[in-house]
Amino acid sequence: MKNKLKRFTTSLLPVASNRQGECNRCGECCRLPFPCPFLRYDEKGLSYCSVYLLRPPSCRKYPRTVSENMTPETCGYYFVPAKELVTADESV
Repeated sequence: MKNKLKRFTTSLLPVASNRQGECNRCGECCRLPFPCPFLRYDEKGLSYCSVYLLRPPSCRKYPRTVSENMTPETCGYYFVPAKELVTADESV
């Protein structure tokens, strides 16, 4: 319950600028700490949200920071050290 409350209260904050990757539709985050009633699976076994356009901010932004990522083994998002980020000025 504590983690769920933390996700809710921090969901209005911005996503960390060093977050990379994309959702791989594993569905692990949708089972924290209990399975979401809107979690569905397609014929290939990939998860999807049945209320995707109306999903709450905590779902939209998960994982927002590296410390909030409770599913690093399976999540398609990852965080790179800030020193590895290339700014637009450096890439020109």
